[in-house]
Amino acid sequence: MRRRRVRMNKIVIIFACLSMLQKMAYAADALTPTSSINDGQELISAGQNFSLGFFTPGISKSRYVGIWYKNIMPQTVVWVANRDYPLNDSSGNLTIVAGNIVLFDGSGNRIWSTNSSRSSIQEPMAKLLDSGNLVLMDGKSSDSDSYIWQSFDYPTDTTLPGLKLGWDKTSGLNRYLTSWKSANDPSAGSFTYGFHHNEITEFVLRQGMKITFRSGIWDGTRLNSDDWIFNEITAFRPIISVTSTEALYWDEPGDRLSRFVMKDDGMLQRYIWDNKVLKWIEMYEARKDFCDDYGACGVNGICNIKDVPVYCDCLKGFKPKSQEEWNSFNRSGGCIRRTPLNCTQGDRFQKLSAIKLPKLLQFWTNNSMNLEECKVECLKNCSCTAYANSAMNEGPHGCFLWFGDLIDIRKLINEEAGQLDLYIKLAASEIESTANAIKRRKIALIISASLVALLLLCIILYLSKKYIKERTTTDLVAGNRNHNEHQASPLFHIDTILAATNNFSTANKIGEGGFGPVYRGKLADGQEIAVKRLSKTSKQGISEFMNEVGLVAKLQHRNLVSILGGCTQGDERMLVYEYMANSSLDHFIFDPTQRKFLNWRKRYEIIMGISRGLLYLHQDSKLTIIHRDLKTSNILLDSELNPKISDFGLAHIFEGDHSTVTTKRIVGTVGYMSPEYAANGLLSLKSDVFSFGVIVLEILSGIRNNNFYHSDHERNLLVQAWRLWKEGRAVEFMDANLDLATIRSELLRCLQVGLLCVQKLPKDRPTMSSVVFMLSNESITLAQPKKPEFIEEGLEFPGYSNNSMTITLLEARN
Repeated sequence: MRRRRVRMNKIVIIFACLSMLQKMAYAADALTPTSSINDGQELISAGQNFSLGFFTPGISKSRYVGIWYKNIMPQTVVWVANRDYPLNDSSGNLTIVAGNIVLFDGSGNRIWSTNSSRSSIQEPMAKLLDSGNLVLMDGKSSDSDSYIWQSFDYPTDTTLPGLKLGWDKTSGLNRYLTSWKSANDPSAGSFTYGFHHNEITEFVLRQGMKITFRSGIWDGTRLNSDDWIFNEITAFRPIISVTSTEALYWDEPGDRLSRFVMKDDGMLQRYIWDNKVLKWIEMYEARKDFCDDYGACGVNGICNIKDVPVYCDCLKGFKPKSQEEWNSFNRSGGCIRRTPLNCTQGDRFQKLSAIKLPKLLQFWTNNSMNLEECKVECLKNCSCTAYANSAMNEGPHGCFLWFGDLIDIRKLINEEAGQLDLYIKLAASEIESTANAIKRRKIALIISASLVALLLLCIILYLSKKYIKERTTTDLVAGNRNHNEHQASPLFHIDTILAATNNFSTANKIGEGGFGPVYRGKLADGQEIAVKRLSKTSKQGISEFMNEVGLVAKLQHRNLVSILGGCTQGDERMLVYEYMANSSLDHFIFDPTQRKFLNWRKRYEIIMGISRGLLYLHQDSKLTIIHRDLKTSNILLDSELNPKISDFGLAHIFEGDHSTVTTKRIVGTVGYMSPEYAANGLLSLKSDVFSFGVIVLEILSGIRNNNFYHSDHERNLLVQAWRLWKEGRAVEFMDANLDLATIRSELLRCLQVGLLCVQKLPKDRPTMSSVVFMLSNESITLAQPKKPEFIEEGLEFPGYSNNSMTITLLEARN
C-alpha cells in the first residue's frame, strides 16, 4: 500500500509539472490559425520588450487580455483588448478564426474580436512587435502594408513611440486615448484625449462632452502653446503632421522607454523609465497650472499665471459680467463689453501678444489672405470680434476670424512660444480712452513725484539735523504705507498685534535673531501668524525693513514665505508672516533626533522646493532678486514639511541689467557666502547658487558646514564632499539615517548637483533653471564638478559685516 501511495504521488506531481510546463511553454511572438494561448500563457515580442497575455488589474477579479512591458515591475499595462468585456474566470482562449483574432470564454462564447473585414487572406498571423504593437497580417509578408489590423489603431489609455494619434482620411480612423474607469477597471472611463479636427487642428481633453483642456491651435509649424518642454527631451521626439488627408501626432523612439498616459482622474502624464532606479519617472503633466484649465477665466477673460494670487483679468475694453462675483474671486462668469461695437463709426483693434489664441467656437478661416486683408474682412463684418494669422509656413499668412465671445485665452509663460498675435475689435472710444488713461497716469505720476520732492525739500530745510533724522524715518514709513497697501500687504494696528501675541508674552516667543524676537500669535479670525518684532537696537535699518515689506509683498510662490502685513507705530516696526508650524530646516537637519523624521523622499522634496523657490526669485518673478542670505535657518517648514524661503531684508533687486554688481557692504552668513562675494564683494545670481549648493550638501550629510571637522584634517564640508566624490566613496558622505541601498542613484545625483553649485568660479556654476532641470531629469549626463573653495569663519575682508538677519524659529509651543 505504501509503495502504491508513493507511486500515485509521483504521478500526480508529474501531471502537475506537465500542466505547468504546458502553460508556461508558449513564449512565441505570433499566433496562427493552428495555435492559441490560454490564461497563463503569453506571447513575447522577439526582442523581449513586451508581453501579451491575460491579467487582472488591481483588486479586480475579472480577467482581461492586454499588452505590458515584459521586464518591468510592477506590471505596466499599455493596451487592453476586451476592456469593456471582461472574463469572469481563467478559462479564456485567444486564437485566430476566419482571419480575425478572437477571444473566447470557457463556454466557447466570443468575447472580443478584431472584426476585420479583410478576412480572406490565406495565411493570417497575429504577431506582437517590439514596439508593443499587436498586428494581424498576411504571414507571407512582413511589410507593414500587409497589416490587416493593428492595436496601434485602437489605443486605450496609453501612447507608445510609433503609435499615431489623430485622424486619417484614407483609413477613416480617428485614434484617441480613453482613460480607464479606475485602477481596478480598464473599461472606458469619462476622459478622452486626441486631435480635434474640422478645419482647425488642436489637442483637446474632454470629460464626457465637456472640454477641460486644449493644447492651442496648430499654426502650420507648431502648437500655439508653451511647448518649450520638448526642447529638453531625449527620451522621445514628438512629430505632428497635418495635411489635407491627415492630422496625426506620434513620438519617435529616443534613448529611453517612454509612455504618455490618459489617467482615470483626468491627468495627462508623460513617463520615462529609469534603468538606474528601476522605476517610472514622471516628466511632466500636460496641464501645467490653473491657466491651462479650459475657460478658467470665463468668456472674454485672460489668465496670467504670473499675476498672483488672482490670475484672471478682463480683456481690455471689457468689464466683469458680475462685479459681485468678481470681487469675491469667482471669475469664471467672465466679462462683457464696456462699450458696444458700432460698425458705422469705425471700430478699432487692440493687439495681444504672447498668448494662447481663444477657442474657435464660431469662426471663419482663409489660408490665402495676409494679415491686412484679414483685418479688412473683420471690419466689414459687424459680428466679427477678433482676427489673427492662421498659419506660419514660410512667413505669416492666412486668416482666422472669431465671432461672438472669446474663451480660453492665457498669457504664455514662454513668451517666445507666442508667434501669433490676436487683434480684438473694440469701439473706437475704448481705444482712445485707454490711450488717454495712459497719458493721464503719466502726468499724474510726474505731478505727484514733483510734489513729493518739493515737500521733502521743505521738510529738510525747516527741521533741525536731529529732528530731520527722526522725521525722515517716519516719512519713509508713512510714504510707503499706501504702496504696501497697494501690494496687498496691510498695516496692522498695534492693538491687533498685542491681542494676537498676548502682549508679546514669553510663552508665545518662538525665536530670536539678529534683528529681534519672533512671536507666535493668533488673529481674531483664528489665523495663526508669526510676528517679527524688530528691536530698537536692531542692525536692520529702516531701508532693510521697508525693503522686506515691499519686496515680499510682491512675491507669491508656494516655496516662499508669505508676508501678511506690517506694523509701524511709534518706534515699533514689526513684520507679520504666515505661521510655519515646523520651524526651520536647521532645527530638523542638524538635530540627531529630529532628522530621523526626514527620510530621503522628504529631503528630496525639500531640495526641489528650495530650488523652485530660488528659480522664481532669479527668473520667474517680475523682479530679478538675489536673496544674499540663503541658509538652512532661512528655510522654514510648514505643517507638511514643505519648504519656504524666508527673510528678504538683505535681498538685492536687479531692475534691468542682470550682470554682476560690486558692493562694499558685504552682508550674509559665513559658510554660505560664495568666495567671490565674501572676498571681493562681487554679487550675482551665482552667489545664491553657491549658497543653495551648501544647503544641498548639508541636507545630504546632516552636518553643518561651519561645524565640520574630519580626522583627515578636513575643516571644510564642501572639500570633503568633493574628495569623497572623486575617490568613488561618496556614500560615506551621506547621513547614516538614509536608506542608501534603495535610493543610491538619486542621492549621488543630488550630491553631484550640489558640488556643481559650489564650484569656485561663478561661470562654472549652473543657473537655477539648469539646477531644477538636472534634479528633475535623471536621463541627462551631468558635468564633473571642480574643487570648491570655502571662506572660513574668522577671516577678515574689507567692508565685511556678518549681519545675519535670520530668525531661527524654535519648536512651536502648544
